[in-house]
Amino acid sequence: MKTIKGPAVFLAQFVDEKAPFNSLDGICKWASDLGYKGIQIPTWVDFLIDLDKAAESQTYCDELKGKINSYGLEITELSTHLQGQLVAVNPAYDLMFDNFAPDKVKNNPKARTEWAIDVVKKGATASRRLGLNAHATFSGSLLWHTAHPWPQRPAGLVEMGFEELAKDGCPS
Repeated sequence: MKTIKGPAVFLAQFVDEKAPFNSLDGICKWASDLGYKGIQIPTWVDFLIDLDKAAESQTYCDELKGKINSYGLEITELSTHLQGQLVAVNPAYDLMFDNFAPDKVKNNPKARTEWAIDVVKKGATASRRLGLNAHATFSGSLLWHTAHPWPQRPAGLVEMGFEELAKDGCPS
């Protein structure tokens, strides 16, 4: 996370169809008026950032930073949490996680994984263009059910999951 002097806010939890949460200017003014100094931008919200453009254009990134800076805010990091979960999905949750994917890759786990990897890479490239040294994401949801299971997970379960993932030929 970029070091700033003051609190930062993760914008995804506030995005809404109603003002001020439905535009970059509106949400930046809101955050600034509340005393926030930094914002984490969710890359799946098109009106906050065009991730494709940000990954390709330094000019776009400079203009985006300028607009956000005009409100006395800094970008602390970009977030690809939703897309990152789709890098590796446990088959038990396949349909539920498909909701985070665009229609063109739904019902196609291989295409969805490739899309998710591409988006996370674009997020990293855009982060670099924005001068950020951190990027918030999830590295897949393959083993989420093992994070805090009840009853306790058996020893070696996580390792076995990664071995299974490697066996299926997940692209790297």
